[in-house]
Amino acid sequence: MKLNQLRYIVEVARCGSINEAAKKLYITQPSLSTAIKELEEEFNIKVFIRTTKGVSLTTEGIEFLGYAKQILDQAELLEQHYNNKIPSKQLCSISTQHYAFAVNAFVNLIKRNHTNEYEFTLRETRTHDIITDVATLRSEVGILYLNDFNQKVIKRLLKENQLTFSPLFEAAPHVFISTQHPLSGQSIISLEELDDYPYLSFEQGEYNSFYFSEEILSTIYHKKSIHVSDRATLFNLLHGLNGYTISTGVLSTDLNGSDIASIPLATDERILVGWITSQKVQLSQSALSYINELKILIQNYGFKLK
Repeated sequence: MKLNQLRYIVEVARCGSINEAAKKLYITQPSLSTAIKELEEEFNIKVFIRTTKGVSLTTEGIEFLGYAKQILDQAELLEQHYNNKIPSKQLCSISTQHYAFAVNAFVNLIKRNHTNEYEFTLRETRTHDIITDVATLRSEVGILYLNDFNQKVIKRLLKENQLTFSPLFEAAPHVFISTQHPLSGQSIISLEELDDYPYLSFEQGEYNSFYFSEEILSTIYHKKSIHVSDRATLFNLLHGLNGYTISTGVLSTDLNGSDIASIPLATDERILVGWITSQKVQLSQSALSYINELKILIQNYGFKLK
């Protein structure tokens, strides 16, 4: 085994394509394929499944990738210490449900980053995709919530994929509506009062189960329901259609403006927001810094950390 072979494995996993990885590594595709094959034969494992659309990690490939990253990190530390080598480009990927505070924490992470080179990724995506991203090491950290309704299913998935859920804060559900909405002046809103207005939620694709919904009380029937795929569209529909959605109550005027109201929902439900990580690898310093930014931000919003 050579360090270059480990670097090849990491790059192919990141690109999802041997051809694309070969271009980034400045080697030929046959040379890269041969290096991977030799490593697989040496350890008697299969790291990648090859398809017409690219490659994906096998179960043992995911485990191997975790060890490979740790070895490469240690090798880089040695080179930096003894050869005064310039640190390589920082890499960090985050997957999250559609939370403005998760974006704000990412912004703060970038602002406090003083390295000359970095490549960070932020994915606002579906609940099941967040779990898959972290399980396959596509992302180091995932942000999602648990409550009494979904936690049995979500926790089972986390356990199956060797993922850990770390609580961040607990919130009472709030209704997000436009400040021009007829109910915007109320101190609390019931679901019955919202019955005639369009309910907005994030679509979950093929995993469109109530358990993967980003909004609590997902089994309740709504006369008018609209599914969207991104936060900007949802907030536009809050304005244009007097729609509403249900979330944590944490709003960012920097990202969402000052024309969205957050009003408590009349319910005893609670939302436990947290982050998930893989038990197979150690988090990078960038990922740890992102989690710290989340904690600072949530405390600034007045929430108590769990």
